[in-house]
Amino acid sequence: MRTVSWVLLALLGAATLVISLLSANVAYRAADDQIGPVKQSELAAGRADVATALRARRGTAAAYAAGYGTLLLAIALGPYRRGDRWSWWALLAGALVLSAVSLVRVPALGTRLGTGAVLAQLGIAVVALLLDVRRLRA
Repeated sequence: MRTVSWVLLALLGAATLVISLLSANVAYRAADDQIGPVKQSELAAGRADVATALRARRGTAAAYAAGYGTLLLAIALGPYRRGDRWSWWALLAGALVLSAVSLVRVPALGTRLGTGAVLAQLGIAVVALLLDVRRLRA
C-alpha cells in the first residue's frame, strides 16, 4: 500500500503541475480567456488595463498552483517515498490548507464554481495518505 500511496501522490503532483502550466499558458498566450460564462474581452470592454489585470490574476494563481504541484511531487518522490513521518503530515497540511482557502469562495463569494476540482484533489490526497496511515504508528 505504501507504493500505491506515493505513486498516487506523485501523479496528483504531476497533474497539478501540468494543469497549472496549461493555465499559465492561457493567462499569458490565449487571445480571449473564458471567465465563467463571460469572455475576458466582454469583461474588459476594450480597456487594456482590465484585460491585463485579469490575465495577471490567472497567471499568479497558476504560478502558485505550479509551486504547490512541484512541492507535492518533490515530497512524494523523496521523503514520503523514503518513509519520513513528517512528510505525511506536511502533505496533509498542504492539501487541507489549499482546500480550505479555495472553499472559502462558497460563503465569501456565493459561488461553487471550481469547488469540484478542489474537492477532487483533496479526496485523492486523503485517500493516498490513508493508504499509508500506518507509517504514523511506526
